[in-house]
Amino acid sequence: MDRGKIVAIITGVFSILLAVAYLILVQILDFRGEMKPAPITQVETLSVVATFDGLKDAQIESKIYIINQ
Repeated sequence: MDRGKIVAIITGVFSILLAVAYLILVQILDFRGEMKPAPITQVETLSVVATFDGLKDAQIESKIYIINQ
């Protein structure tokens, strides 16, 4: 046999084995059942945008305290 034919046969066998392994993997993953969506968190997110122009530290702290309550 010619070297090119041997390489072609080996490549073909490898390709077929790879395809069969892929099909087996897909069947195993499909066997696990229906895909369910990821759970949505029940934690409430709170977004606050605050600007403090010209206020002193004590005034800023009191404003933050009022917002957090």
